[in-house]
Amino acid sequence: MPPNEPEERKPSGKAARPTDVTTETLVADRSLGAVPVGWDADMAVTALYSAHYRSLVRLAVLLVRDMATAEEVVQDAFVAIHGAWRRLRDPDKALAYLRQSVVNRSRSVLRHRAVVEKYAPKGLPDAPSAEHGAIGELERGAVIEALRNLPTRQREALVLRYYGDLSEAEIAHAMGISKGAVKSHTARGMAALRNVLEQSS
Repeated sequence: MPPNEPEERKPSGKAARPTDVTTETLVADRSLGAVPVGWDADMAVTALYSAHYRSLVRLAVLLVRDMATAEEVVQDAFVAIHGAWRRLRDPDKALAYLRQSVVNRSRSVLRHRAVVEKYAPKGLPDAPSAEHGAIGELERGAVIEALRNLPTRQREALVLRYYGDLSEAEIAHAMGISKGAVKSHTARGMAALRNVLEQSS
């Protein structure tokens, strides 16, 4: 055997893991939310988690306004996609599935929070946590404060558009609404933000 040729490996009898995927392909796949064909749920979700966990948490923070809750929302979204992996019609759209799951779970959190706050007895505020202090740094800007006060759908549309950098079609899919509704929520949200910022300046 010539010395420069790699030694041919014999099959071990076990299912081969997709180790022949190049780094460039894997990076490209991660950025698009796609995964190599043949990956099982463990491998696919691990790759998606490594590539997108932080950005999805930042997205959730802007929706639910709380780091700990945002992390729980994203963790639950990854658990859900792992369980649904075999039923996904198009595994290449896994990132879109995750985004939609994060948006839907954030809505559920906000609905639950509204009910709890409505019926909760008034008391002394809890001492702020370290995470709360970190989020406070993010929320001090006038834009973030104004964004927090927008109606839920307007806030979602603006966060997905200007933070997530998604197209109207992707936002429509994530929010479960039409592209026309996305345009309407985005336009109304931007008008409200401009009004608030002009009054505060």
